[in-house]
Amino acid sequence: MRAIVLDQQRPIDSSPLEVREVPTPEPTAKQIRVKVHCCGLCHTDLHVTEGDLPPHKMPVIPGHQIVGTVEKCGGEVRRFQRADRVGIPWLHRTDGTCSFCRSGQENLCEHAQFTGYDVDGGYAEFVVVDEDFAYAIPPQFTDENAAPLFCAGIIGYRSYRLSGAKQGERLGLYGFGASAHIVIQFARYLGNEVYVFTRGENHRKHAEELGAVWTGGAEDQPPKPLDAAIILAPAGRLVVDALRATRKGGTVACAGIVMSEIPPLDYNLLYHERVLRSVANSTRQDAREFLELAAKVPIRTEVQIYKLEDTNRALQDLKHSRITGAGVVRI
Repeated sequence: MRAIVLDQQRPIDSSPLEVREVPTPEPTAKQIRVKVHCCGLCHTDLHVTEGDLPPHKMPVIPGHQIVGTVEKCGGEVRRFQRADRVGIPWLHRTDGTCSFCRSGQENLCEHAQFTGYDVDGGYAEFVVVDEDFAYAIPPQFTDENAAPLFCAGIIGYRSYRLSGAKQGERLGLYGFGASAHIVIQFARYLGNEVYVFTRGENHRKHAEELGAVWTGGAEDQPPKPLDAAIILAPAGRLVVDALRATRKGGTVACAGIVMSEIPPLDYNLLYHERVLRSVANSTRQDAREFLELAAKVPIRTEVQIYKLEDTNRALQDLKHSRITGAGVVRI
């Protein structure tokens, strides 16, 4: 099969990803093999490629917002059958036995494996996954429009949930890329006023088109204090800006898997019971709840399509903020 392969972590501008013929994977007893139709771009793919995350598997096929159809089933598969359309996210498997798994925190599993990082991912013609870590896709979403739901959407949903935002409250979004353009839609559906902080004029305009009540730069103060905020860009300095804009008792959730150094904090920014918390991965329950919500809204993802052989350029565009909405690689 054809696949995008990373042999060595290097800056994406050096085009380290190669199109290569590799063996087609075979499913084990409880796995399905999926013929990949498309795979969404994610900043985590950049972090894996460039070395912001330490290497776990080399060479590796990146990609973890996968949409395709079941092409082959292992002998013990019961949930899916051939030709079913499924999505595969970042969380590839958990051990199911550690203290985190037993307490409903499988996103923190001691032995978790992640798609496109610990195991080969979706920038390829085929991929395998345990049936319990794949999801049926609501029929109203096309393949390309469904792909960003499987990380940008799911992690955005978990971040929203952990931010504690409630109906009628003011929610701030710092950064306006693939995840934020999904979060703003379901946040408005759930009754929030959304305030967007981003540098790019195009991104501000996009946010306003999607219903933001106010847009500005990260250092700007919104007209009213935020009740909750989500930082969706990997810039540590945004923590200071978000805490400054958030009311007493409010929560700032950091959604990224990596973040640059957070500057020294004046304790007054945390005093009055403001909460600063990270968001790590997601659970299968997050995925199920979000896909149900996405279908109700319904979420309308805006996507820019790339060919498989253009994956280096696609991730370069992502890194340099040249994508409005979400990028998707069509296989």
